Amino acid sequence: MVRNLSALIAFIVLCELAGVIGSIFTIRAIPNWYFVLNKPWFTPPNWLFGPIWLILYFLMGLSLYLVFESKRNRAKEKPALWAFGVQLILNVLWSVLFFGMHYLFYGFVEIVLLWISIAVTTLLFFRVSKAAAYLLLPYILWVTIAASLNYYVFLLNA
Repeated sequence: MVRNLSALIAFIVLCELAGVIGSIFTIRAIPNWYFVLNKPWFTPPNWLFGPIWLILYFLMGLSLYLVFESKRNRAKEKPALWAFGVQLILNVLWSVLFFGMHYLFYGFVEIVLLWISIAVTTLLFFRVSKAAAYLLLPYILWVTIAASLNYYVFLLNA
């Protein structure tokens, strides 16, 4: 049950906006720079990334809403919300480093930090709302795949 529709919409928009900011760097790089990179055999087709991220940002916003609205334990909620903010900033930063600046190695280092921050956020969310934590599992799975891609793109193009 949604108790605060405007908060739910705001959190989803916030997360989707992070995706829009990241896509500013991504869209310009794909047809030129990214296209000519050597990529591993398991690289998904380019058309798949957009819809997957759209869904993941939606799930992130929903997850954030569940923690924000839990009102069970503010002592547990506050660190979870801060962790979410950190991982969202790191999410955008990866696009800047990898696609915007073409830093394959630093992109990989940063995506490892992003993965860790998502794991911490998920654990903190679990303490507040199990449903919120479960909604982040597809996100960490996809970032695991993205980190593997980043690693192999770095190796194949070093």
